[in-house]
Amino acid sequence: MLKIDAHQHFWVYDEIRDSWISEEMAVLRKDYLPGDLLPVLQQHQFDGCIVVQSDQSNAENRFQLANADAYDFIKGVVGWVDLQAADIKDQLAAWRSFKKLKGFRHILQGEADRALMLKPAFLNGIQALKVFDYTYDILIFPDQLKFATALAARFPDQKFVLDHIAKPDIKNQKIADWQQDIQALAALENVSCKVSGMVTEAHWSDWKSGDFKAYLDVVFEAFGPKRVMYGSDWPVCLLAGSYGAVLNLVDEYTKALSANERDLFWGGNATNFYNLI
Repeated sequence: MLKIDAHQHFWVYDEIRDSWISEEMAVLRKDYLPGDLLPVLQQHQFDGCIVVQSDQSNAENRFQLANADAYDFIKGVVGWVDLQAADIKDQLAAWRSFKKLKGFRHILQGEADRALMLKPAFLNGIQALKVFDYTYDILIFPDQLKFATALAARFPDQKFVLDHIAKPDIKNQKIADWQQDIQALAALENVSCKVSGMVTEAHWSDWKSGDFKAYLDVVFEAFGPKRVMYGSDWPVCLLAGSYGAVLNLVDEYTKALSANERDLFWGGNATNFYNLI
């Protein structure tokens, strides 16, 4: 079974385009490319990864697909498309020849309209994804979980995956409302969850493994062994720890799982979700 890092990014740093990278994120103000990640994946015995868009443009898709063509370890690409476009089906059809393009993501967490995902134009875009068998990555904050649940419930045949466990406030150990909303979302069997992006929601400089246990308990219990997958969120994770530190945090937790459950979590579920084989 393939061991897959189901969530990471590449970019050639551009201070205007990448204005989301603030001064406190100085470690990210540089290029991060496949050649930088490959030895890290090899060191930790990963067979490949899924690269996820960070810029919302067609140019981003072309950049990541070119990377995927050049490096076999990039097993799939989650790109961006304007889901609200009137010609969304034509746009999706134009990408069909790129076999490593597995799905799409919109940066919903940054939208002023927190319920944008439930607006008619966006719903039309999500409906079109299934026509072409594309997946959808849900990037949101906890205040949008109820909207995400409503979205996924409307399209039971569409495959969704929640990124970064919806970014709960781990720093302040807020869990009750998030837990309730996660359980509601996880009740929908067409939704999976990436165990990713957690360390950057904790205290960057002094987090400890115990900070995450309650959140991991909720996610693994709610989604079950067949709908969870690992993602490093490299290089964003470097804000709060090395690749190895982030990996070890989750690896220690998953030692309590059965061998089959570990195989699913570390690659099987990502392989099935993104149709990598």
